[in-house]
Amino acid sequence: MMEERQNKRSHGARETALYGMLIALAFIFSYVESLFPMPVPIPGVKLGLANLVSVVGLYTVGAPGTAVVSLLRIVMVGFTFSNPGSMLYSLSGGVLSLIVMILMKKSGGFSKVGVSVAGGIFHNIGQLGMAAFITGTAGVFAYLPVLLVAGVVTGAVIGLLGGLIVERISPVAARMRDR
Repeated sequence: MMEERQNKRSHGARETALYGMLIALAFIFSYVESLFPMPVPIPGVKLGLANLVSVVGLYTVGAPGTAVVSLLRIVMVGFTFSNPGSMLYSLSGGVLSLIVMILMKKSGGFSKVGVSVAGGIFHNIGQLGMAAFITGTAGVFAYLPVLLVAGVVTGAVIGLLGGLIVERISPVAARMRDR
């Protein structure tokens, strides 16, 4: 009985450390990305390095943990590097993106790259939806074609990188879960 309690406590500590590491990594990626803007003349387009943690998280720790990591990262980055308005845009894009990625992964019919591309696209759609709500005009959706292309390109890059990382760390993540 005592050994079982000790194992549960140890498992909880490992999980907490893993989630803390994922949050820190996503936070650092967000910061690094803010230092190096994309070399394209399109406002608002970025690679989305922090989304790499979301893609990897979905395939290693699962949807609930990834949702917590993503939401905490968005709020922390919002308070640290931007403002409440930017945080609203990030939350709307991040939540919609994560919901779509979770559903696509769960369906089993999409690759990691496909899941990530959809995440990039729906992140942009979520942000435009928030912009339309705030401004009271659907005219912001005129920017959608540009953002769709950006979402496909950046989502593919993040999906490729995420797939490579998942292949390498899945055995370690599985051992941590099984302990």
